[in-house]
Amino acid sequence: MFVCVSVCLALSQTAIMSERRVSALRTTSDVNRIEAPVTWKAYLICAFASFGGIFFGYDSSYINGVSGSSMFIHMVEGPTASALTSSNSSLIVSILSAGTFFGALLGGDVAEWIGRKWTVILGTVIYTIGVVIQICTGAGNDARGLIVAGRLIAGFGVGFESAIVILYMSEICPKQVRGALVAGYQFCITIGLLLASCVVYATENRPDTGAYRIPIGIQFAWALILGIGLLFLPDSPRYFVKNGRIEDAISSLCRLRGQPRNSEYIEAELAEIVANEEYERSMIPSAGWFSSWYSCFKGGLWDQKSNLRRTILGTSLQMMQQWTGVNFIFYYSTPFLQSTGAIKNVFFISLIFTLINVCSTPISFYTVEKFGRRPILIYGALGMLICQFLCAIIGVTVGFNHTHTLPDGSSVANNIPAVNAQIAFIAIFIFFFASTWGPGAWIVIGEIFPLPIRARGVALSTASNWLWNTIIAVITPYMVNTDKGNLKSSVFFIWGGLCTAAFVYSYFIIPETKGLSLEQVDKMMEETTPRTSSKWKPTTTFAETMGIGDKGMVIHEEGGTTATV
Repeated sequence: MFVCVSVCLALSQTAIMSERRVSALRTTSDVNRIEAPVTWKAYLICAFASFGGIFFGYDSSYINGVSGSSMFIHMVEGPTASALTSSNSSLIVSILSAGTFFGALLGGDVAEWIGRKWTVILGTVIYTIGVVIQICTGAGNDARGLIVAGRLIAGFGVGFESAIVILYMSEICPKQVRGALVAGYQFCITIGLLLASCVVYATENRPDTGAYRIPIGIQFAWALILGIGLLFLPDSPRYFVKNGRIEDAISSLCRLRGQPRNSEYIEAELAEIVANEEYERSMIPSAGWFSSWYSCFKGGLWDQKSNLRRTILGTSLQMMQQWTGVNFIFYYSTPFLQSTGAIKNVFFISLIFTLINVCSTPISFYTVEKFGRRPILIYGALGMLICQFLCAIIGVTVGFNHTHTLPDGSSVANNIPAVNAQIAFIAIFIFFFASTWGPGAWIVIGEIFPLPIRARGVALSTASNWLWNTIIAVITPYMVNTDKGNLKSSVFFIWGGLCTAAFVYSYFIIPETKGLSLEQVDKMMEETTPRTSSKWKPTTTFAETMGIGDKGMVIHEEGGTTATV
């Protein structure tokens, strides 16, 4: 039952409001009543932010098809070239990821200064500038310079968006559906991949610069939809609490949960957020810029609740997601499949891969809340490693690695059905990735960090994703191009080995966070290990943990700070 309690909040952070406000809150000892029931309005508000995934997916994918366009190749390499060189292919594809790496790191700081919502909006502006520069490719003598500069700048915007949208969604989504809603971000990434494939497929045979400028120009739409839409959404209530803006936090929660200002659910949830923020601030005192980053690395490696352990978990989880080899399929599938000589329309096969990706991801909306984060990551890694090894074994024995030369000088596989079998296992691999590791990694990194370091922790984790994305994009052409490593199907042994590492990693390292509020996740990580985390159930609220469950909470907000009497 709800009872009145009183508590003090110590001095908070930057002031925005000048008038004095007093907020009396009710709290509860019932751990199941700290959040309002989910309404459709609340669900749709939270789901809209996932639209940011289209940035990620489209910008990552369109270059896969454009790099195979003869018009684009002629602009970059010259009128007699038939393909991009390994160095130019590596540079053009990977430079976006380099920009997103630094954008994600910077986004963590910006989100603490101006808020989660406004950081994403700023990212859409930077992204738009990068798109303008990319469209100018071919207008001068240095086509490569323009496409590289444009993708680098757009990457900064995508970095802001990819890190902070996950942070924003994790902080605003109801705990009952947080996993499914954040999985929607990955679904939007797959939608972006699909849209890019469709646009490239429709423009590939154009005899003019529209073959690559149309796929680039369509990116304006994604920036406008997300940027304008976010103007009408509230910022994160946890951001407001962290900055001492309690009335703004109340207003935000009311809109997000579809509840009136005097709702007992709103007051109980806000009391939990405030109590958790006070508890975490006692453990991680507010400090300067350097100390705030240093806090992400405090604690022992073997201490389950330490910030260092959580930071390593977040960054390594994103590293493992990239190690699965999925971006080899979506970045380089077109030129790789062209080299088999067994596929007549490689753009069509690439489109089918993308459709499988899109259709498989919504499965996670159900499984991530039914079975949890940990099981889908374990079994997803198992399925992926089996597919990768089978693809590799078929390829080196009877498939893609065995070819003969036709009279016209082209190369074709000796055993076309074997190559088709490889393609089938690649498709099954995409199914396992899209329904497990694709959304699962993003969900977990948004849940594991305490509020004082959450923005920077998520930023570091996302930057890790883009760092390894960059590394894989750079080295892949040197691994598979015929004038370099020419690994052919043997490259799947590498991805299979890395998926095996992801399987072991999932079992020993990843905790279960299903059905817990972000504040309860903090408590769970203090009291359990990854292998026992699924059995943990909350028994007390944070208000009780702070010893205020029967005293009454009155929050005084004066000059942008919060205090008690």
